Amino acid sequence: MIEVRSFTFNPFQENTYLVINGKRQCFIIDPGCYFANEQNELVSAITSGGLKPVRLLNTHCHLDHIFGNNLVDKRFGLRPWMHSLERPLLDRSPEVGIMYNLPFAASPNPEGYLEDAETIDWDGTEIEVILAPGHSPGSLCFYFPAEGILLGGDVLFRESVGRTDLPGGDAEALERSIRQRLYSLPEEVAVYPGHGPSTTIAHEKRYNPFVSGF
Repeated sequence: MIEVRSFTFNPFQENTYLVINGKRQCFIIDPGCYFANEQNELVSAITSGGLKPVRLLNTHCHLDHIFGNNLVDKRFGLRPWMHSLERPLLDRSPEVGIMYNLPFAASPNPEGYLEDAETIDWDGTEIEVILAPGHSPGSLCFYFPAEGILLGGDVLFRESVGRTDLPGGDAEALERSIRQRLYSLPEEVAVYPGHGPSTTIAHEKRYNPFVSGF
């Protein structure tokens, strides 16, 4: 049994997720907590809920998705896993934070890198790693096939898609990623995006005006 718990953090209204298994272990995905009250909310949800964080995942490394990486490292001893193509964004993120007038503590170095089609075995739960570039060069989605859940980052939103006008963005690549990698998943799969409400593959194939279905 997998539970997905979401939090909306920082001025960019980014979705941070805790994915929790039956043993009360959790993955922390894209900790975007910036302000002190947001940091306290995330830590409290973990500690008061009796959860044990076991891995930190970044779908990509735009600053709004990694504000809390340092906190998670300091508080729970977890460093991030990501795709190697995101490393330049990670390294430059404190500089970008200054540009947005949002200074923050730099993320720790990655614990390791994830590759396309890799499978993470989490105590019997399989998580498929899907490389879906376009919003950023190394954007990853995390697919739980048995549970019908996709943690999609900023690739596919409810009736929208991730922006492609930031450095490393590529509109054609994003469309290919959605059509070839995401729309090929079962239609009932629930999509938990990096911003906005959850959706399903079926809904987006029918109603997404940016990338229509087959």
